[in-house]
Amino acid sequence: MSLPGTFPRLLADVGGTNVRFTLERAPMQLGPITALKVADFPSLEAAVRHYLASAGEAPRHAAVGLANPVTGDQVKLTNHSWAFSVDGMRRSLGLDTLLAINDFTALALALPHLPAQGLAQLRAGEPQPSAPCVLIGPGTGLGVSGLVPGHVGASAVALAGEGGHIEVMPETDDEWVAWHAARRDFGHVSAERLLSGNGLSLIHAALAAAAGELPLAPLSPEQVTAGALQHGDPLCVRSMRVFCGLLGSVAADVALVLGARGGVYIGGGIVPRFVGALRASPFCQRFLAKGRMRVYLEALPVFVVTAAHPALRGLSEALSRTVPAGT
Repeated sequence: MSLPGTFPRLLADVGGTNVRFTLERAPMQLGPITALKVADFPSLEAAVRHYLASAGEAPRHAAVGLANPVTGDQVKLTNHSWAFSVDGMRRSLGLDTLLAINDFTALALALPHLPAQGLAQLRAGEPQPSAPCVLIGPGTGLGVSGLVPGHVGASAVALAGEGGHIEVMPETDDEWVAWHAARRDFGHVSAERLLSGNGLSLIHAALAAAAGELPLAPLSPEQVTAGALQHGDPLCVRSMRVFCGLLGSVAADVALVLGARGGVYIGGGIVPRFVGALRASPFCQRFLAKGRMRVYLEALPVFVVTAAHPALRGLSEALSRTVPAGT
């Protein structure tokens, strides 16, 4: 049942490839999810209008999560051509409220609202309720955020940063091969350059070139994972080891920065598809390989977020803080 004047509310999770919409009928009660291809629409506003016309609704309040920095009114997607003014689109759509936040900030806000069955544990440990959590997730890019408890019962604060663009430090020979290939092609090698869908393809192409086995066309991320997990292709297996090892190392770096005794969470569009393979990979070994800080890291639990469309719950939380129910 909708609350008059407050609900339904529009929630939209905008990635580099897809935008997912839902209507929230009451607090944390989300309707069916509709996914649209970003490439099929000239703008986010056009996609919103298409969805609302199909749904036959005219909400007053909306929140969007975006796979890029949100530092002011003007927004430009990092991995697509969409650009807009938040206030301009709000007025054009006839909304009272349009909240725009980073998609991983939204996912961080969702962490307390995820069901237990929406998390797969990689490493044992007891999360400390008064300590920060870390969130990292490869997808079209590499999202990084954290959730820091508020003081004296205040709401937890989700961090809006661009941690996916920190430096990455290889350790194994294969990792150095991939790093040098990225350095040659792009100059600066951020963590996102290797820990993303395109990064997985880049890793495979670099290893194939070094082995003199370059395919006719670069493999897609899906082809690399299928080659490793379903067919046991040696180069694909090595590529996955590079990916998982680097992810463990970067996740530990971020956990140390924030003191993530509340737990480390891995989300995004890639890792939840192969949780079992991640458990069997070098991820956990590399997560702990931080010298004197190994004992500190051993106490941190690590989870993979397997819940469907979790960032939408975070958008609900963010919007509820801006527009309380009944407003």
